[in-house]
Amino acid sequence: MALNAQSSAWLRSWRTQWGWLRHHQQQLQLTPLASPERSCLGDTRPRPIVDMSYSRHFLDFKGSSIPTSMKKLVATKLSPNFREAVTLQRDAPVPLPGDGDLLVRNRFVGINASDINYSAGRYDTSVKPPFDVGFEGIGEVVALGLSASARYTVGQTVAYMRPGAFAEYTIVPAKEAIPVPSVKPEFLALLVSGTTAYISLKELGQLSEGKTVLVTAAAGGTGQFAVQLAKKAKCHVIGTCSSDEKSSFLKSIGCDHPINYRTENVAAVLKKDYPKGVDVVYESVGGKMFDMAVNSLSIKGRLIVIGFISGYQTRTGIQPVHAEMLPAKLLTKSASIQGFFLNHYFSECQMAMKHLVEMCENRELVCEVDLGNMAPEGKFTGLESVFNAIDYMYMGKNHGKIVVELPHSVNSKL
Repeated sequence: MALNAQSSAWLRSWRTQWGWLRHHQQQLQLTPLASPERSCLGDTRPRPIVDMSYSRHFLDFKGSSIPTSMKKLVATKLSPNFREAVTLQRDAPVPLPGDGDLLVRNRFVGINASDINYSAGRYDTSVKPPFDVGFEGIGEVVALGLSASARYTVGQTVAYMRPGAFAEYTIVPAKEAIPVPSVKPEFLALLVSGTTAYISLKELGQLSEGKTVLVTAAAGGTGQFAVQLAKKAKCHVIGTCSSDEKSSFLKSIGCDHPINYRTENVAAVLKKDYPKGVDVVYESVGGKMFDMAVNSLSIKGRLIVIGFISGYQTRTGIQPVHAEMLPAKLLTKSASIQGFFLNHYFSECQMAMKHLVEMCENRELVCEVDLGNMAPEGKFTGLESVFNAIDYMYMGKNHGKIVVELPHSVNSKL
């Protein structure tokens, strides 16, 4: 029987991918189901969950070759010094997706302040090196399992939040993937940073028209979204930052009162201009900034702690604060402090991401991305530059979300 054009194209793709598949055949762990399957010859044999008849679902149909090895970043020791903790592995095997998985070719990966907390082993003390690092990525689906193919197709763009993102290819369970319109770094900025701001302010902020909101590190990856979302709630927004250029950026996204903490005394400015205090503080710096934020709360004020970056590079991970008077300060103002850790709100991330993407597409939300064009070493390109990107963040140089681009040398039609 003659092959039609589509079948011929599939056969050519099969031949080009056979080497990749053979390389991974030994990685397939064929687990028998409880009930056997009768063959056409009449005998019975265990039916594997994953068998070679499903192999077409593990291939890239569009002529984009999948290599057998890749680069990825691996934590080989525990340390808050990212360069000391993490090693670039150049010959890691490209993983094979399971039945419900996607294999994503990463095009952009996001840098987060907490990357060094993860490499220091602070989030899960039971995990021992070596382990993969990186929290978020965006790219194309280049292979997928049979069950996953019910919802996704090769070539589709997805974003995800999952450990192991600092790699050229990452396995993502289909149920955790978030479809996005295209491979734009702006959509990546919405993942950890955007959803943290969206969910924390929605769940804990109790924002309403006329409230005063203070955002620390306001020109950073998540601060930029906190500023804009608070303005959309018709609040008066104050933002701290470290330069006049960042002050200008904050004004451009609606911040009513940027404060450059390098040239101004933040506590004095707040006491003078906001004598009744601020209603909500979105705090990510810690140390002295946290103390200042507590002292600046209004009656019934709320302080949301989403991080404390000032201490992450220390041995303990935190900077000391003046906590001995904290109960009295909260009591006398009927004020509150509440922490927010995105891992505890994963069930709301897809909903939040959908809304944020819509706002971004409709130009209702600015997604400022910093690809390192102004960094001393130049644009952040390739996994090798993740180290420079993290240093850049901790020097306070970034405007918006820091993103690293992962170019691929393969001839791709995706």
